[in-house]
Amino acid sequence: MVNTTQTEQALREDLAAAYRLMAHFNMTDLVYTHLSVRIPGEDHRFLVNPYGLLFEEITASSLVVVDANGLPKQETSWPVNPAGFVIHSAVHRSRPDAACVMHTHTVPGMVIAAQETNILPLNQMNIEFYGSVGFHRYEGIAADDNLSERERLVKDLGTNSALILQNHGLLTVGETVARAFYRMYYLEQSCRIQIAAQSTGTPLHIPSEEKILRTKKQFDEDPDQGRMIWSALRRKLDREQPDYKN
Repeated sequence: MVNTTQTEQALREDLAAAYRLMAHFNMTDLVYTHLSVRIPGEDHRFLVNPYGLLFEEITASSLVVVDANGLPKQETSWPVNPAGFVIHSAVHRSRPDAACVMHTHTVPGMVIAAQETNILPLNQMNIEFYGSVGFHRYEGIAADDNLSERERLVKDLGTNSALILQNHGLLTVGETVARAFYRMYYLEQSCRIQIAAQSTGTPLHIPSEEKILRTKKQFDEDPDQGRMIWSALRRKLDREQPDYKN
């Protein structure tokens, strides 16, 4: 379920933390790509990064409130990029549970996005995503004038927690910022594992369907769901980059 109890300030601090962690783990594309989170309420408002700031510069107060079209709903000295919010708005509108949407252009993610395969169950980490990653065929740069692609993208995501955007990058959703970040971090790791395994040139071992499904069930039934990791990462930022809360 979506957490509707967090205040806007708490969501700002969570999202700013996610931006800083994306920078820390080298998962950025300079000033491009976005992480967004829905602000509780009935007026469909979201927090997103101001256009032009590096992820390592993002603070809680620098995040901008936008409407469902990516247009600013607050005074800001920084520009926003409505076109960059196209993918996010489509997902937020179609998935009430997708309080947070994260989209990346990392090299491992783009390498897997250039393949015809999805995430292969080559490792325990990869198996967590078994049957949970959609695949959207490339149609060019996502633009705000292509409403039909938004519909196809949403259909391809379906009820999945992640999406591979062919020839483009990765996307994850979550009920909270913590959950979306957990999924993106481990989806990125799964891409790295897959590329490394494929590069050996040796036959790859895929566990039996029975073992895959058993492992996937174990992941799904884990009561923690990334909360412990998120708390640890927030403590790390509190020690090393406390200004993210400003």
